[in-house]
Amino acid sequence: MPPEDRRDPARSPSTGPDSAILSGPGSAILSGPDSPILSVQDLHVTFRRPRRPDAYALRGVDLTIGRGEIAGLVGESGSGKSVLASCVLGLLPEHPAPVVTGRVLVKGVDMLTSPETRRRAVRRLDLGSVFQDPMSSLDPTMRVGRQVVEAAGSAEEAVRLLTAAGIPDAESRMRVYPHELSGGLRQRVMIAMAVAGNPALIVADEPTTALDVTVQAQILRLLRRLRDDFGCSVLLITHDLGVASQVCDRLVVLYGGRLAETGPTTPMLSEPRHPYTASLLRSRISLTSDVARPLPTMPGEPPRPTRPLPGCAFAPRCDLRTDDCEKAPPEPRPVPGEPGRLSACLRLDELAERPAEPGSASWPPNAVSGRGPLLTLRNVHQRFRVRGQGRHVRLSALSGVDLTVEAGESVAIVGESGSGKSTLLRAVAGLTPVSSGAIELGGDARPQIVFQDAGASLTPWLSVATLLGERLSRLRLSKAETRRHIARTLTLVGLGDDVLHAKPGALSGGQRQRVAMARAIIDPPELLLCDEPTSALDASRAAGVLNQIGELRRELGMTVLFVTHDLGAARVVADRIAVMYLGRVVEIGPADAVVGSPAHPYTQALVSAIPEPGRAIAAPAGEAPDPLRPPSGCRFRTRCPAARAECASRAPAPVRLDAGHLVDCLLYEERTTAGSAAS
Repeated sequence: MPPEDRRDPARSPSTGPDSAILSGPGSAILSGPDSPILSVQDLHVTFRRPRRPDAYALRGVDLTIGRGEIAGLVGESGSGKSVLASCVLGLLPEHPAPVVTGRVLVKGVDMLTSPETRRRAVRRLDLGSVFQDPMSSLDPTMRVGRQVVEAAGSAEEAVRLLTAAGIPDAESRMRVYPHELSGGLRQRVMIAMAVAGNPALIVADEPTTALDVTVQAQILRLLRRLRDDFGCSVLLITHDLGVASQVCDRLVVLYGGRLAETGPTTPMLSEPRHPYTASLLRSRISLTSDVARPLPTMPGEPPRPTRPLPGCAFAPRCDLRTDDCEKAPPEPRPVPGEPGRLSACLRLDELAERPAEPGSASWPPNAVSGRGPLLTLRNVHQRFRVRGQGRHVRLSALSGVDLTVEAGESVAIVGESGSGKSTLLRAVAGLTPVSSGAIELGGDARPQIVFQDAGASLTPWLSVATLLGERLSRLRLSKAETRRHIARTLTLVGLGDDVLHAKPGALSGGQRQRVAMARAIIDPPELLLCDEPTSALDASRAAGVLNQIGELRRELGMTVLFVTHDLGAARVVADRIAVMYLGRVVEIGPADAVVGSPAHPYTQALVSAIPEPGRAIAAPAGEAPDPLRPPSGCRFRTRCPAARAECASRAPAPVRLDAGHLVDCLLYEERTTAGSAAS
């Protein structure tokens, strides 16, 4: 059956309760089987704000999505992606209402100018939406089942949709509240609700941002399977080209509210035809990034929507720019010999012939200082008393963690959510006392922590100068010395004195993260603790933060403990990587060895789940076990493809593979024993 005929007849616009609404004038503009599901035509969106400059969010965007197509909308934060999604869904704010021109047609209905009754009918019958934070879309006071039933119409259909969305034991999950589910399961609930009405188009706005790579892989596979099974089209909004490469048939790159480039996914990723697309690809952190030199980044900052440029928005950051680029915005034009590709670049022909850029200077050697251990964890346990199953129970967040970090070394802690990474970091910082075991800091070492959400960790009503000056109070410096310290520290993190009097809300996400880093190192700590500082940043900004950490280590001799779920970032920033699963370290070793030759089945699954262009992703089967009821023996056995009966009866002990490379797995115990017997 063709995709357009798979819809439930009871919900079809031709027979459903909203058929009269959808059959009026203009509803058949795009009604043919070959017509696009979505057509955006010359869309301009300007936000008028009292006593503040106008913000030009979108400036002449054109876009179409065909039936059964997955289109990826990519670009940095502030490029206009989410505003475009709001236009498609007909959910632009009403007070104050933006100035909008152009057309956004979903199956022939203009989501900008049609009466609200018609737009509401389209949202119910033809559109589904999945947003970045499912908790902001799910009612925390209602059980999951009741919310899905509202969209699906019956409990039986709700269970079927939850099962189709990959939720195990869907019938029992109907009775829980959203907060009782993991982030990945909450996102799948949102996807189940999005497809409940057999929509023609699903708008997924950053549905995988800040998710673990394993959960991200499962969500991406689910989106493609839903397209194949339900025949719906998908508009996937993301800032990660690796994510887009896994599921998208076509990419649309936005910059400064304008179309920069569009075309089929594979040729766009292999041979970009716009300098901005090429810069996005170069600044991606991948498993093959050159760790011997700083990561490539884009110079400057994205354009401010309140200050639109008269010419190409990317010109100030482009090394190919000419005077013509700054006179008028270039219109998208066809790429010769490549059907379906458009590029808004005046120097398109020269870009295709451009030679590869030489790499930046290599990092200086970064040998461990030899001063001995700065941080030692000995059999650390951390238990919390939480409410579960109708009673208070003990949650074991850390279970016998041993770790030694040398002075001047950088160690990354990786693993899925719930593995104990952040708990370990907070224990080292002294924010939570451990239940048993010991944490030893060498000498008078003072740890300083940088949190994932810099905006939440900076006092919003204080200026940058005040935030940094507070950290110098113990040194009792003069005002002149304080100003010099602040200026020098801002230079270290790549900021100028123009941010001194700005408050956090006036800064971009990347700038706030740099201010948080500056606040942590202005009085240089011996131990810098970083909790997911790059997880929600654009690729170029994430690369910049990792470069800063590398520079600070070499400049100030700091020791770094870096928590992340991104093995690519861990490989770049760390000398060694420790992999955690349900409160235990299951593998630790040199960064290149852990990523290049992972030994533990869990580490292998993490590496396989990283989205890389040209490579299919995989993820471990099933969900992580309930930490309140961890499996006996090896905790990974319930998801391990190599698990055997013995794995349930006893926990593995660390096995040394090479110098400094240890793994907790019974398979390696047997190999080591067999090797010893043979010798």
